[in-house]
Amino acid sequence: QISNIYFCTQFLEAENIPVLAWPAYSPDISPIIEHVCDALDRRTRQRVPVPSNIQQLRTAIEEEWTNIPQATINNLINSMQRRCVALREANGGHTRY
Repeated sequence: QISNIYFCTQFLEAENIPVLAWPAYSPDISPIIEHVCDALDRRTRQRVPVPSNIQQLRTAIEEEWTNIPQATINNLINSMQRRCVALREANGGHTRY
């Protein structure tokens, strides 16, 4: 894992890609990873019938992805400033998000 972090860091530096300083133990605050994937998981598990093979699962995920309301995505994106402030105030520790 250390080598992956090292190589990623080296790549970003070589490509002059700026990155934010990030606390070592900060929670993942990405609305896409945290909340959209959770919604996608719940929506897929609620399907009748439940997908029973990889192809059905792939199809279900693709269909459910397109069915997530844009308002849900917008709300998550709009919450990012509050999330970042909460994370900063918690010094990278636990937040309510």
